[in-house]
Amino acid sequence: MLVTMTDPSPAANETAIEQLDIAEQPFYLPVGSEVDVFRAAHKNRLPLLLKGPTGCGKTRFVEYMAWSLKKTLTRVSRNPGASVVEARTVDFSTRKGFLVTIPCHEDLTANDLVGRFFLTMDQGAQWIDGPLSKAARFGGICYLDEIVEARKDVTVLLHSLTDYRRVLPLVKKGTVITPPPEFMLVISYNPGYQSVLKEMKPSTRQRFVSLDFDYPPPKIEIQVVRRESGCEEGLARSLVEAGRKIRALKTQGLTEGVSTRLLIYAATLIREGIPTSEAVRDTLISPLTDDEQMKASLSDICRGFELL
Repeated sequence: MLVTMTDPSPAANETAIEQLDIAEQPFYLPVGSEVDVFRAAHKNRLPLLLKGPTGCGKTRFVEYMAWSLKKTLTRVSRNPGASVVEARTVDFSTRKGFLVTIPCHEDLTANDLVGRFFLTMDQGAQWIDGPLSKAARFGGICYLDEIVEARKDVTVLLHSLTDYRRVLPLVKKGTVITPPPEFMLVISYNPGYQSVLKEMKPSTRQRFVSLDFDYPPPKIEIQVVRRESGCEEGLARSLVEAGRKIRALKTQGLTEGVSTRLLIYAATLIREGIPTSEAVRDTLISPLTDDEQMKASLSDICRGFELL
């Protein structure tokens, strides 16, 4: 089907944002008290900060909690043509809540999150809420992923939402949004990626309840790899054990250890008939480094678990 700029009907593989729900319970296995802490923070209107390495389950955890709190998922994407981040729904008044997930990056501005005025042909200047404003106005969960990648004006914007005021100023409108009790702000970042230029200020960090995430214990990680990939327990165990050995190399020059996500990718490829050695090279070695000596070290680890 040819979809033109004026065609209002969605393409066959598209779903309107307002109809994109968490249809099934996301699979997540708690490793501590993180579920109880999230519930307590949500109940008491406290903002939450998640810290942990890439691929350890931070985003899955937020989606799991949003589902358990009967929220509706709304994913947010950047519109290159309009240079804004958008999230749209038809009628928020009929909904109990929603989760807005925003991947932060250096081009994300405060206006992208809050909203802006747009000129229309027939009604003049019209205010359009940004995703953060929609979450604050109608009681959703706003999840800002990798917050340290965002510009400074974005983090400063969050201050009034994360202290006793709990309001979102719309400076260009001259108004403020006072969120309902259901609203919650969640941010996350990977401490391993921080630098002098990309570090969260103490004045921002101390406004959040903080949860430290790491890769799950072996027993839980094996269950996760089996559940997500459909592989046999023996393969999952070998991959997890190799992964834990690889993560130990972070103290010897490896920038980032292998994530649970990559272990699942490896198991999935092997289950689909890709030779084990090829699948392991493509998921546990090549994505982690371009250094030949480090690749050799990773290969030696994988051979020790009969994966190469």
